[in-house]
Amino acid sequence: MADNETIDGVPVTEAQIEAWAAEAERGYDVDALKKRGRGRPGRGAAASQVIALRLTPEEVAALDARAAREHKTRSELIREAVAALDA
Repeated sequence: MADNETIDGVPVTEAQIEAWAAEAERGYDVDALKKRGRGRPGRGAAASQVIALRLTPEEVAALDARAAREHKTRSELIREAVAALDA
């Protein structure tokens, strides 16, 4: 393992790896794991589609600034803009 491996910025130690291995060897409650669900929650009855969008650094900065002002995510602002196309 590389010395600089991290998870969410926290270094992964050999002790942590040993603890994970021991946990795996004891086994997991599969039913409990299945109840957690997979992925992000749905936004409607049909599956949502992920769309890649290329923006310039200036566009990203403007989007982030507005999102911060309005206490929203980038995705929320983009969805609102798309919804406004029908209005």
